[in-house]
Amino acid sequence: MKVAVAGCCHGELDKLYETLELLQRRHNVRIDLLLCCGDFQAVRNEADLRCMAVSAKYRHMQTFYRYYSGDKKAPVLTIFIGGNHEASNHLQELPYGGWVAPNIYYLGYAGVVKYRGVRIGGISGIFKSHDYKKGHFECPPYNQQTVRSAYHVRNIEVFKLKQLKDPMDIFMSHDWPRSIYHYGNKKQLLKMKSFFRQEVENNTLGSPAASELLQHFQPTYWFSAHLHVKFAALMQHQTNTEGQLPKATKFLALDKCLPHRDFLQVIDIDHDPNASDSLEYDIEWLAVLKATNSLINVTSNAWNMPENNGLHAKWDYSATEGALKEILEELSHNLKIPCNFSVTAACYDPNKPQKNMEPVHIINPQTTEFCAQFGLTDINDRIQQVKEGSVRGEYEEEEEMDSTESAEEPSEYYTDNSGLSLSINPDEIMLDEEGGDEDQSTCSVDPSPDHPPDFSASFSDTRIMPDSMMVSSDDAMDSTNEDLEKSGVSEQTEEKSLNERALKRIGKNENGNSAMKKIKRRNQAIYATEDEDKV
Repeated sequence: MKVAVAGCCHGELDKLYETLELLQRRHNVRIDLLLCCGDFQAVRNEADLRCMAVSAKYRHMQTFYRYYSGDKKAPVLTIFIGGNHEASNHLQELPYGGWVAPNIYYLGYAGVVKYRGVRIGGISGIFKSHDYKKGHFECPPYNQQTVRSAYHVRNIEVFKLKQLKDPMDIFMSHDWPRSIYHYGNKKQLLKMKSFFRQEVENNTLGSPAASELLQHFQPTYWFSAHLHVKFAALMQHQTNTEGQLPKATKFLALDKCLPHRDFLQVIDIDHDPNASDSLEYDIEWLAVLKATNSLINVTSNAWNMPENNGLHAKWDYSATEGALKEILEELSHNLKIPCNFSVTAACYDPNKPQKNMEPVHIINPQTTEFCAQFGLTDINDRIQQVKEGSVRGEYEEEEEMDSTESAEEPSEYYTDNSGLSLSINPDEIMLDEEGGDEDQSTCSVDPSPDHPPDFSASFSDTRIMPDSMMVSSDDAMDSTNEDLEKSGVSEQTEEKSLNERALKRIGKNENGNSAMKKIKRRNQAIYATEDEDKV
């Protein structure tokens, strides 16, 4: 089947679907599925805008609300993960995933589903070491800290995903797995994004948690976004079993949804022709959710996941045959995910703007139904209970115990890799406090009519990734292959197709560290504060 993969959407759903429609007409193909790798921006109303970690001056409604209201419907089944610029209050309603609009499915904090026999997993957010061990404690109305920490990856999601044993076909993350840049055309990457050089050489660019999952799953495909550049790599994994052929992962990161940018790729994916055309639950994932339900933490205290280190009575939460059988019986062998989308918030009305609308903490009926069906904790309901003090004693005891353990056990990740760069992104320009014009040139390389982009998924510099995933700075300086080989796995899109439907460029602000000048994005609203990545 033909799967379209998109980078950062930034709320430009109309433009994204229009581009898909154009590709289908031009190439006489049918797109079966669209995957979006974060910064989806499922903004329903003005309150949702207040829950996005962007400068207030550059909050724009974009077009998702038209799909939420039913005015429009997504023309192709769309599955997405969260990034670091989202309406966090909306996505928080669906911690286990669910429909944000008809035909548009969110995978949750982490999730796995199946479509036509293809197993698709993903993890939302970006990695920040200082929030990694915390629980999902945030809820609207957010403050300046929680509006950002709400989309930071947590160790419990990584732990749950690592309990899975069955093969993964496709996996998505917003930020890149750390070290993946050493397995593609590194020289071209640094030519396009020279400000990555220091972090590439120090091997601190990307998420160590995503790298851990990449090593665990060794999926056929891994898709990412976040860094606003197209980059392909082929990673050959090691095998620990004698006589077993090593697996390889085809990695592809894509740009943001703008004209003349490589934000879309169409790929042929092998599927089961006898499988259902409906989106389906993954029973192993459901079994893991049930097994790990007791580990849920909704406080801001550090929370170490169980390990085989003598401190935990149980550390293996993988699915058993009995658990899988039980879930199948509960579902009467019908794995179809119900199309139970419901409107939970007022939809934006351009004729009646409500600029003072305040966000509220909502319990989504999809989550209530899902938790009731599988005996899971509704995280948002538990957060409300903690806020109201009804389960205070229980959590005070757990927090005290966890604080002791945390002091004894070192963190898995000693580096907060996602916000260390002091380099200036060429995709940004310097400006004073009042703002400035956008006519300054940059050194980034954008496709042009004279140099059309190569939309093929190309892979090079195939090597074995060491277990430590560490690469020396000398290695990072060199790129062994200057010419990428063409890969036959991709349906190539054309740059000129984007010219036919111009996308609107919208500038955004980014509030930098107090010791640094403010910067303004040339292209679109991506605009974080000092806590955020360069993108």
